[in-house]
Amino acid sequence: MECDEKLVRFRQAHLNPFNKQPLGQGQHDQEAGDDLSCRDSLLGLSHGDPGFQCSERVMDLGLAEDHFSRPVGLFLASDIQQLRQAIEECKQVILELPEHSERQKDAVVRLIHLRLKLQELKDPSEDEPNIRVLLEHRFYKEKSKSVKQTCDKCNAIIWGLIQTWYTCTGCYYRCHSKCLNLISKPCVRSKVSHQAEYELSICPETGLDSQDYRCAECRAPISLRGVPSEARQCDYTGLYYCGNCHWNDQAIIPARAIHNWDFEPRKVSRCSMRYLALMVSRPVLKLREINPLLFNYVEELVEIRKLRHDILLMKPYFITCKEAMEARLLLQLQDRQHFVENDEMYSLQDLVDIQAGRLSCSLTEIHTLFAKHIKLDCERCQAKGFVCELCKEGDVLFPFDSHTSVCTDCSAVFHRDCYYDNSTTCPRCARLSLRKQSLFQGPSAEEQA
Repeated sequence: MECDEKLVRFRQAHLNPFNKQPLGQGQHDQEAGDDLSCRDSLLGLSHGDPGFQCSERVMDLGLAEDHFSRPVGLFLASDIQQLRQAIEECKQVILELPEHSERQKDAVVRLIHLRLKLQELKDPSEDEPNIRVLLEHRFYKEKSKSVKQTCDKCNAIIWGLIQTWYTCTGCYYRCHSKCLNLISKPCVRSKVSHQAEYELSICPETGLDSQDYRCAECRAPISLRGVPSEARQCDYTGLYYCGNCHWNDQAIIPARAIHNWDFEPRKVSRCSMRYLALMVSRPVLKLREINPLLFNYVEELVEIRKLRHDILLMKPYFITCKEAMEARLLLQLQDRQHFVENDEMYSLQDLVDIQAGRLSCSLTEIHTLFAKHIKLDCERCQAKGFVCELCKEGDVLFPFDSHTSVCTDCSAVFHRDCYYDNSTTCPRCARLSLRKQSLFQGPSAEEQA
């Protein structure tokens, strides 16, 4: 008995906030009658309909777990035309009712249910395939219902609760299931895989006349006057796009970063935005060829180039060191794998981090860790050091030390002052040359004897 009373109190505490009981019983009956007649006019129901005979209110948002569920008898309209007519009638009733009244709130909730039902009929959620391949896009059906997204094709909001939508795993293109067959642009990932390079001219504009006054992507008519559609320029390609293909997204332009050291984001089209996002971490920029003078004006680039060169000199030590392989020291640079392959190629993300000062700090820490392993922690790596053969003094030298010089022929390491003051050839090169001569002369001397 006590449990039943608690249950009754719980239900009373969670009743629909729009279903408040007035103080007077007569007033309650009058408002309830008006409310039921309003619902009849909106949904096309009569008191004789079997679905309408219910002892409780048809809609109870407080007790229902799914606030978007459809109670029995709520929607009897079977086609889109009837639903649209009911929506218009509901809008009119909302405007006629007093503001902030309980009846107006109920009418607003009914309008929401009608619109959800209309959307379900427009975009039915039948069994859609989980994978769709189209124009090199590989679309996967999304299962998230709460994340709010925007369709890249129709520029409308994706209501995940009632709509089916897909995302391309290559370029992250999002669209409704009903928009899949309308896509005309191939996947940007294929372009990145086959032709990974940047446009290195700053905003190469050719004019609207070269595009026949049409959008560069969907070919919709555009003009600078905004009739029939506004022409928006992409700062990366220099082309003009319509409002559906250019959302005024902003991105860093590689050409401006390389030539001007300018990292101010500028407006780009959706296609360029996806392309730049996929290319941002790819090492495709050879700065020494594109703009060699940049190293004269940006001191951080010179420092990074020296650190990268030293890391390449440390790499042979780690490859032949068992302890270094077990500790996986080279994985410290797994996010920038090109740093252990060469010292010339840069990605756009590298330049952004250099300009922000982040890369210099992180790379210095990694350089210190690598040098500590070779010179202090590992005896095998220490045994691979060099002694200056010119002065035969000082500590063990390594090729990545700042005060050393390396012979370009035999890779021997010397003190920098000793190497440049010495007018003779490299002692190690001379010794190797004599050894080769003795090997060639030995067999001929034995044959003469």
